Amino acid sequence: MAGAGVKDAAAIVGIGQTAFARRLAEDEKTLACRAVLAALDDAGIAPGEVDALASYTMEGTDEVELAKAVGFGDLTFFSKVGYGGGGSCATVGHLAAAIASGQATVGVAWRSRKRGSGPRPWTDTAVQLPTPAQWTRPFGLLRPVDEIAVLARRYMHEYGVTRDHLFNVALACRNRANQNPAAVMYERPLTREMYMTSRWISEPLCLYDNCLETDGALACVVVGRERARDCRQRPVYVHAAAQGLPAQHHGMVNYWNDDPLTGPAWTAARHLWKHADLTPEDIDVAQIYDAFTALIPLSLEGYGFCGRGEGGAFTEQGALETGGRLPLNTGGGGLSEAYVHGFNLVNEGVKQLRGTSTAQVPGAATCLVTAGEGVPTSALLLRS
Repeated sequence: MAGAGVKDAAAIVGIGQTAFARRLAEDEKTLACRAVLAALDDAGIAPGEVDALASYTMEGTDEVELAKAVGFGDLTFFSKVGYGGGGSCATVGHLAAAIASGQATVGVAWRSRKRGSGPRPWTDTAVQLPTPAQWTRPFGLLRPVDEIAVLARRYMHEYGVTRDHLFNVALACRNRANQNPAAVMYERPLTREMYMTSRWISEPLCLYDNCLETDGALACVVVGRERARDCRQRPVYVHAAAQGLPAQHHGMVNYWNDDPLTGPAWTAARHLWKHADLTPEDIDVAQIYDAFTALIPLSLEGYGFCGRGEGGAFTEQGALETGGRLPLNTGGGGLSEAYVHGFNLVNEGVKQLRGTSTAQVPGAATCLVTAGEGVPTSALLLRS
């Protein structure tokens, strides 16, 4: 997916989103339609021109229903990506590859969720446990947070990462959300005292180490390089895209890997940088998947922004804030804007390179966007 034929061959030309809230009245299909229509309007492209779709296997609105409701033309490419939040960037990568190879001309990727008001996937006892879960849930690892807590504890033990380092992540995301009127946590500041005294969710992860529970939908429109020049908005080029599933991977806990702390990000990163003209030093701003704060330092290491075991220290001295070494999750991310399986990170990357973010990094021309670390993942390098 990240080969030389994809490099800068396609661009994101439209983005759209609904409101974000703990509870929205509309169903997921309606939210999906609204986000897709907003993205097409942003691009200045009619629904009938769409001939490619990409979404998540966990998406509740399927291609047929969306195509009928919105009024797409004949579809010549459609794909779904697995592993929840690990699929966000891959949906865009699949569309870029389809367009670069001539299978399609106008693609739409989207995610619609009612996670705030809807059920949690792991609470459905009528569904048989997948094989990996049979080795974790009977022993108390019931939720994703429990699994990531195991990784976080090992990370803290091996490399001296502290709760202050995790607070740095939570604070950077909250500070950016405080600037973003669309964020769930807009005008709701976070202090160190609030963080340190909050209740445990799964020790060592507290309330503010966990992403939000959100209803909402987002979408983006991808077209070829030539078409992008004629669209309504400034194009944001897909410079590289990659997916990553390491050998002997096991859910979020990585039990069978040689090293559980070198997760899917490391595999995706090797492929991503291999097919890029950029290096980590060239990245102006990053949108790194933040379902849990501990995923940020692990991802900083995996994508090469610092050395092994240095992810915690990297967060110090305001490094993740605007003006820091690597401004992070400038819309607020999953921790403080909305949790929609990471798709808001894709749209925020586009806003940064258009120069329209609510926490704009001056002169931003390159952006790394990542999907969920801890599960088979994906990543994008975007450039203006």
